Amino acid sequence: MAHIGRYNTLTVLEKSDHGLYLDGGDLGNILLPNRYLMPGMKPGSEVEVFIYNDSEDRLVATTETPLAQAGEFAYLEVVSVHPSAGAFLDWGLSKDLLLPYREQGDIHFREGDGAIVAVYVDSYTNRVVASTRLHNHLPPEKPPYAPNDPVHVLIYGNSPLGYKAIINKRYRGLLYHEETADVLEPGDQFTGYIKKVHNDGKIDLRRDPSGYSRVEGLSAQILDQLKAAGGPLPFNDKSSPEDIRATFNTSKKAFKQALGKLYKQRRILITDEGIRLVD
Repeated sequence: MAHIGRYNTLTVLEKSDHGLYLDGGDLGNILLPNRYLMPGMKPGSEVEVFIYNDSEDRLVATTETPLAQAGEFAYLEVVSVHPSAGAFLDWGLSKDLLLPYREQGDIHFREGDGAIVAVYVDSYTNRVVASTRLHNHLPPEKPPYAPNDPVHVLIYGNSPLGYKAIINKRYRGLLYHEETADVLEPGDQFTGYIKKVHNDGKIDLRRDPSGYSRVEGLSAQILDQLKAAGGPLPFNDKSSPEDIRATFNTSKKAFKQALGKLYKQRRILITDEGIRLVD
């Protein structure tokens, strides 16, 4: 069965002047317009498409890739505001995504704002829409992660304990202030790491991987960048956390550990000006 607001693999039924009709099961035949057709698409073949409502509220298929599908969270830009309907968001498709006023809470969005939203299918209209009420759209199952798993992190808020985050577009977590020296803002995105998944499904995050794997990977990265530079790099244990993060995407603590390891192995020299490979 085909699902609105998600990727589907559907069978091509027939060709028409407007495109190809796909077998949508209980949803009926769904048009894939001519502008999305690719070589090899023909009756009997299977195609991977995203299904949503077009500007005339008809179900259509597209080979375009949205920034999020139903059941996911995303940071999207407000491209226009309608006085009675709500805000419209750019989600990577030709038709913008509606964030209704009733789903905006106390936030009043304007054009150019960023919005962190859940994408879902409205049960009354059967349309794909957005909501800022993230808690209403969390999955019921326990997150399937283990400590030190790499994950995509989207920051969406701050708390006295740390930064609130969306994990892999699906789950919520917390990056404690003690885990990062970075000053983060809503909309910041990066690769983080699982610290712990609690029995109630809450997730604690790390900014960087822990233990031996962190130092090993970073040591190799430093050596690679030194080789690519063909000379010294202006970094050492006195460099600022911000400069280290911008260049090596890691914390100053981890950077110092990696430098210490490479120095003990006699692979680098550390000077007041920076680091260089041992000849």
